[in-house]
Amino acid sequence: MDRRRLCRWAWCLVVLSVLWAACGGGNNRTQDETEEAGVDLPRILEKGELVVLTANSSVSYFNYRGEMMGFQYELARQFARSLGVELRVKVVNNAPEMVRCLLRGEGDLIAYNLPITNRWKDSLIYCGEEHITHQVLVQRQGKDRLTDVTQLVGKEVHVVSGKYLDRLSNLNDELGGGILIHQEPADSVAAEDLISWVATGKIDYTVSSNELAQLNRTYYPNLDIRLVVSFNQRASWAVRRSSPLLAAAADKWHRDNINSPEFKASAQRYFELNKHPSHGPILSLKDGKISHYDALFRHYAKEIGWDWRLLASLAYTESNFDPTVVSWAGARGLMQLMPGTSRAMGVPPGKDQDPEESVRAAVKYIGILQKVFAKVPDKEDRQKFVLAAYNAGAGHVSDAMALAEKYGRDRYRWEHHVAHFILLKSNEEYYTDPVCKNGYFRGMETYNFVNDVIRRADEYRKKIHR
Repeated sequence: MDRRRLCRWAWCLVVLSVLWAACGGGNNRTQDETEEAGVDLPRILEKGELVVLTANSSVSYFNYRGEMMGFQYELARQFARSLGVELRVKVVNNAPEMVRCLLRGEGDLIAYNLPITNRWKDSLIYCGEEHITHQVLVQRQGKDRLTDVTQLVGKEVHVVSGKYLDRLSNLNDELGGGILIHQEPADSVAAEDLISWVATGKIDYTVSSNELAQLNRTYYPNLDIRLVVSFNQRASWAVRRSSPLLAAAADKWHRDNINSPEFKASAQRYFELNKHPSHGPILSLKDGKISHYDALFRHYAKEIGWDWRLLASLAYTESNFDPTVVSWAGARGLMQLMPGTSRAMGVPPGKDQDPEESVRAAVKYIGILQKVFAKVPDKEDRQKFVLAAYNAGAGHVSDAMALAEKYGRDRYRWEHHVAHFILLKSNEEYYTDPVCKNGYFRGMETYNFVNDVIRRADEYRKKIHR
């Protein structure tokens, strides 16, 4: 018997023993219950596939530079690997839809922070690690930060419609009124947009889930998210009532792995690592030098018809000219290519930090992207499309182009057209639109990235004329 099959049957024996003990070793199951058990863990092990239901979001599951990522996705992948089966992800729009799909047999496990409520307790078994979620006030750090909800009276708080508006309205009633609530249009502003507005000083306060706020602090370290404004809500993974063995396996895996290096690395990646590392000074522009790698940029930029200073600006924005840097998402080297892209562009294993290999592969990738966006008529606009795709992955840019066309804008122009929908790709109304194939995306990061690269390249051109 091969190792994979041994692993599967070992899991069966473990969870069977757990359930046997929990049920007192009885043997009183009905014929219907026995038939229902056919969709439980033994059947999953037999078919060699675990089908997981989750939603697109910055926490759960998303496409980043052509690779699937997300905290819940990584945990589900680790769990499936422990069972010796393949993972297949089915994306749905919200928690109620996840439950409906699960009960219809369209998935085996909900890998999402599903609220634990009486509404679903008769249909589901909650399993895995139990999370405590609540809503928090998002504000900037400083001596004037609010420390009590009563201090919100007289303050302007911006929220989008839905659970954040509902909670803030209820809190306002509890306090006897006085909170100045500004409801932002849900069709153009997402909760993460409001968090960025707080960080940059555009507004002073918004409300968010603690998990979303914690993730966004890795982008904006000046945020304070300590003031809780709602009651605690328990949440966890879930399976059907007819899948007790799978629930027991998930419980055991979480108990055994919550302190493992792999589990901790995933949590750190999303909720602790700074997503915007600081950039140090460059070499002296007055001496005509941008970096130690100028010769590489000059040589390889010719292959794609780029000004070498634009390629240098891209490298600075990506890595601060540090070929040893590894991003929170696993991108490596001078040009910060993701592992899959790096291999596809021909970088040999172990050579990701070689500056010339990195630049050569990046230029090859840019050449491919230029062909993808060849129909963009204006050269400068085409460079912006390529930069956006380099940062985000071509799929998200294609989604924004499709949205632009659907809503009457030009799919081949950047500013105020495709760029507008890049920014809206973090808004559920847009990333769940049928024309979008790649789901949630943090568009403001890519929009700012494109602007930064172009602006810095212009500065280089003004100071280095060759």
